[in-house]
Amino acid sequence: MGRAGQPKDRADGPERKCIATGDVQPASGLIRFVVGPEGQIAPDIAGKLPGRGIWVSATPAALAKASEKGLFARSAKQAVKVPEDLPALVERQLAERVVNLISLARKGGHAVSGYEKVKDWLAKDEAEILIQASDGSERGKSKLSTPYGGSFIGWLTAEELGRAFGRQTAVHAALHAGGLAQRVVEEAARLKGLRAPNGEKTRRKGRKS
Repeated sequence: MGRAGQPKDRADGPERKCIATGDVQPASGLIRFVVGPEGQIAPDIAGKLPGRGIWVSATPAALAKASEKGLFARSAKQAVKVPEDLPALVERQLAERVVNLISLARKGGHAVSGYEKVKDWLAKDEAEILIQASDGSERGKSKLSTPYGGSFIGWLTAEELGRAFGRQTAVHAALHAGGLAQRVVEEAARLKGLRAPNGEKTRRKGRKS
């Protein structure tokens, strides 16, 4: 897995073309949409809805352009209904998917939360992914470093991360390698595209504390 929660490029992975930018890139970096039975455009965050996929880059600008310029209708070759404030809708659904995946990892014993537990996992080389709430104390977060060769996720709020662990809030969490780890990283990378579209300072790696 790559730096700052970005999945490694997979040469054999499927690629799709964004209808807003025209760029061809791995499908894992785009949002799939389908046209519903009543002509409504529906985000297919899990990639499981039936129908021909329409792909848009996971950035506010691309989603806004696709909505405002009639690009969904052009791609679908029919009149469609686009939800209001589509970027915000996609962002909420992506955040919920990341939260649910982390929750599943927790239930399987592959994720922990809390400063001391996360620090212990890092010290024992048991953590592959460090997750810290975007609105948590910077002083507290700076005391933990991303696992060497691992990934950092820092664009969930404390409330969202807390829900993944059945708590009101959480600031620090960690995941084991394997299991749902890669899916969490990939979905979080798409969420980052919506919450930190201009790039976010990456956390330093290499030191575990």
